[in-house]
Amino acid sequence: MIETYAYARAGLLGNPSDGYFGRTIALLVRNFRARVLLYPSARLEVRPSKADTPVFENLAELYALTRWRGYYGGIRILQAIIMRFIDYCRERGIELENRNFTIEYESTIPLRLGMGGSSAIITAALRALCQYFKIEIPLPIQAKLALEAETREIGMPAGPQDRVIQVYEGLVYMDFAREWMEARGYGEYERLDPAFLPPVYVAYRTSLSEGTEVFHNNVRERWNASDPEIVTAMQTWAAYATQGRAALLARDYTTLDRLIDANFDLRARIYRISEGNLEMIRTARSAGATANFAGSGGAIIGTYRDEAAYRALEQALGRIGVAVIRPQITPVAAGAA
Repeated sequence: MIETYAYARAGLLGNPSDGYFGRTIALLVRNFRARVLLYPSARLEVRPSKADTPVFENLAELYALTRWRGYYGGIRILQAIIMRFIDYCRERGIELENRNFTIEYESTIPLRLGMGGSSAIITAALRALCQYFKIEIPLPIQAKLALEAETREIGMPAGPQDRVIQVYEGLVYMDFAREWMEARGYGEYERLDPAFLPPVYVAYRTSLSEGTEVFHNNVRERWNASDPEIVTAMQTWAAYATQGRAALLARDYTTLDRLIDANFDLRARIYRISEGNLEMIRTARSAGATANFAGSGGAIIGTYRDEAAYRALEQALGRIGVAVIRPQITPVAAGAA
């Protein structure tokens, strides 16, 4: 039996320019993970998880669960990455053994909160397929295939950032320059030492589940029309990521804090932000922390000064029903508490 994992993620700077030839910095959040099991079987089976089972106790449960997890489970995205994996092998003349399997998944990643839940399932499944068929795929291509599983196979709007950080793990600076993305389908990715980071938190509202599509608004249409406001905003977000990389390397946390707040403030001028998301940002900042979206809404990320500041942040956000965690970016050493 093959068992693989992929983890939640949080964008620190540059969001949402990754889908617009921009630059970003993102980090892994190992506190939540997707788990995939793959094992030989007589027939090829994509096994549903609880999220895929359309059985409910009553209307109230159907309503609550649908608002929380959306209308789709993981079966379609598992099928989509299997399709992209087959295409990749066929395009390169790689003969896959005639070995059927069963693939199944589970996930602890909070759903529909912009923490990369679906892309984590896809990434873990791709890792399992590579192990099962003994195929080595370069990391940037793995991230590309994971993205195409959603964009090409399913037709979902998505940017490359989530898949890159989930494939590379740790802390990564990403440059999605147009010439690279259009020529080969992936950018230039640089691993950074997570030790460069100041104290970082991630927070999410357990009752807020509006979905990525709510916050994308009509920005894509305006980008395609070369709207100057959108083009300038994407260039500005990309510049924030570049400046943030320099600030991390120099441990210039004053500049980093300014950039984190500026990243969201620009977003709030361009996108329609719900009151629930604005409340999280305002509350975190009133407690002395910086605050930016960790993705497309529902979760935030920022920095804080010290342990007392973290406790104040926990208390302030707890009063509005928001959970706060310290993201575990790297694996815990064996024997560590």
